Amino acid sequence: MKKRFWMASILASVMLILAACGTSEEETSGDGDGSGKTYRVVTDANYSPFEFQDGGEIVGFDVDIVKAVAKEAGIKVKFENVGWDPLFVEIKNKTADMGMSAISINDERKATYDFSVPYFLSTNKILVPEGSDIKSAEDLKGKKVAVQTGTTGHLAVEKIVGEKNEDIRKFETTVLAIMEMKQNGAKAVVADNGVVEEYAKNNPNDKFVVVADEDAFENEYYGLMFPKDSELKDKVNEALKTIMDNGTYTEIYKKWFGIEPDIETLKEQQ
Repeated sequence: MKKRFWMASILASVMLILAACGTSEEETSGDGDGSGKTYRVVTDANYSPFEFQDGGEIVGFDVDIVKAVAKEAGIKVKFENVGWDPLFVEIKNKTADMGMSAISINDERKATYDFSVPYFLSTNKILVPEGSDIKSAEDLKGKKVAVQTGTTGHLAVEKIVGEKNEDIRKFETTVLAIMEMKQNGAKAVVADNGVVEEYAKNNPNDKFVVVADEDAFENEYYGLMFPKDSELKDKVNEALKTIMDNGTYTEIYKKWFGIEPDIETLKEQQ
């Protein structure tokens, strides 16, 4: 996702980028926890299908998950699009209560932030033009590869081709990375499987295909991110486990991805 170290026509992509430059808010609530508090959830709403803007409203898989969690936990939440780098700053400084942006859980992040139990299984994959000679991660060597800067996809490419390799083309968003490849500025894009698969499916005229390499890209797990010692984490964890057990999670997953989720693997990580 998007993961920091860290569809649709060209017009639709450009509109998505422009929309992310501003701030959009939306509020949803559960029954309330009696405190009257509304928890501020910050995101980078430029990562379809996880979070993106549609007519000024922040929508996506992650949004529906947090709405379901808020309802189950009986809390009020407000979504705000702040961008990828700022959301980490806000959570660290405790000016926001939760980060929601397809954020992978890793040891380095856990030193600074708290995370919920995993709610999504992901891996990086390679997006290439149809007919490309790139069939594995090893084939990226010697090719210009576009990535979203600071993501686990970025880090994975650095491990394959070298940290300071000038062939790595870095962009603020995955949409921009894909546009670079559309304009022949790169031979491949490496990003979360959910994002590249969604783009390839929704943009058949581009004739892009997705390449998997299980040996090069490990499984990763997304979590909702909190400031250290957050009062909210335990409530969210309970609610996440409940929506996985009662079928709500599966309904949301099928709505956005059209397939059944691997609930058991997620539960094993809890």
